[in-house]
Amino acid sequence: MRLVTVLTKVSLETKLPTSFQGNHMKTKTSRPSPSPLEAHLGFWLRYVSNHVSTRFQQLLEAEGVTVTEWVALRTLWARDEASHAELIQTLGMTKGAASKVVTRLEEKGLAQRQYASESTRDQSLVLTASGRKLVPRLAGLADANDDHFFGHLDAQERQALMNAMQALVQRHQLKNIPAA
Repeated sequence: MRLVTVLTKVSLETKLPTSFQGNHMKTKTSRPSPSPLEAHLGFWLRYVSNHVSTRFQQLLEAEGVTVTEWVALRTLWARDEASHAELIQTLGMTKGAASKVVTRLEEKGLAQRQYASESTRDQSLVLTASGRKLVPRLAGLADANDDHFFGHLDAQERQALMNAMQALVQRHQLKNIPAA
């Protein structure tokens, strides 16, 4: 009993570092604090990306098109035609998912499948006249969305941001175009 009294008296009179007082197991207060969310570039990239993407998605939906359909339409705009394999690669989707996008574009009268002249099996996808007419209007919405979020940046700042994003894509060998 005397030993307990002496130890209690010593511990009360001696200023020990906090980590040595009481239980020697690590406690929450002895661990380093995790960095706040706001300290991470990834947090800010996702924060901005979510807002940019959501607004663009809403603009496209008002035109009756999804973001994935927009990417497919814009891809087809740049070519006279595209095979299913090319579209699958560009969209970064499975064959089944890409086929659903193609079917939706056909149902909306924006694209159509054509058989390759030398084969009755091979198909390509082309824009219809309606699809060709719609793409520039949708591209205008994309431009307006960029201006909404990035228009306050001067040309040099916009280019620096673009260069930084492209450098990340190259560094991490990112391949799939964001489609959804």
